[in-house]
Amino acid sequence: SSSQMAVSNQSIVTEFFLQGFSETPPLQLALFFIFFFLYIMALIGNALIVLAISIDSGLHTPMYFFLANLAILDIGCTSTVLPKLLENLVDKKFISYDGCMTQLYFLTWFLGAELLLFTAMAYDRYVAICHPLHYTTMMSRMVCIFLAGSVWTISAISSAVHTGLMVQLTFCGPNKIKHFLCEIPTLLLLSCTSTYLNNIMIVIADVYFGVINFGFTMVSYGFIISSILKIRTKEGKKKAFSTCSSHLIVVTIYYTTIIYTYILPGSGSSMDNGKIVAVLYTTISPTLNPLIYTLRNKDFKTAVKKMFPFIQ
Repeated sequence: SSSQMAVSNQSIVTEFFLQGFSETPPLQLALFFIFFFLYIMALIGNALIVLAISIDSGLHTPMYFFLANLAILDIGCTSTVLPKLLENLVDKKFISYDGCMTQLYFLTWFLGAELLLFTAMAYDRYVAICHPLHYTTMMSRMVCIFLAGSVWTISAISSAVHTGLMVQLTFCGPNKIKHFLCEIPTLLLLSCTSTYLNNIMIVIADVYFGVINFGFTMVSYGFIISSILKIRTKEGKKKAFSTCSSHLIVVTIYYTTIIYTYILPGSGSSMDNGKIVAVLYTTISPTLNPLIYTLRNKDFKTAVKKMFPFIQ
């Protein structure tokens, strides 16, 4: 498109150098195999979740509908980052300007969507535990579709704004990204023009995604925990808590890493930590999510056994 051309002409940088992880070949090879294994695990685990939930009518409930959305987001998130990282470890250290902006767009979209989805999931658990009698009406099919639609749309628009503002910047020389992926904080450091607007948008997005959403999620859990504590029987307590504990684990890991990357971008000294944290939310989290959610879940195990009768 002509606007894209205009930007490319104006920005002298046509490709960025991704610093990646390590310079020593043996270590790079080891990292390649580790990340390759984790990527395959994340793809298989999340694809299984989507498959099981769509096939088994017993899993056609709001909780599993949101889990399927999370699994799709996890596939998207790892696929935006890992193929390029694997290529970076073996051979090519460069990413084109367009490739970089594309990666930035999808990564920011999927990360934002996960945070919003966690809020929707927390709300779902809140209704299930605090208003069990109204659950079917409060979480009707339409409500679920509306919530999921909002999650995808709001984050897509937000990411479009961030990426649009990034494309407006001029990159005129320094093109070494001290990271293995294109994300907002690391790219802003390389801009030759003022990043004032970008920073304002980041603050707004941080407040919305980080503070307000995190607040909603925590308030939901406050209500959930207080209502669990009111349950008389030990069995009831255990059952109610088991549906939430896995969600809480995932939310905590995720928010910690996101807050670290986007809300507290420290000085250059923390760049290596930044890489480790990025590995957490682009690789480890998508690999673990299926395990955290499904290994502790009877309905899910039953569904997988139905799909693959030979698994005992």
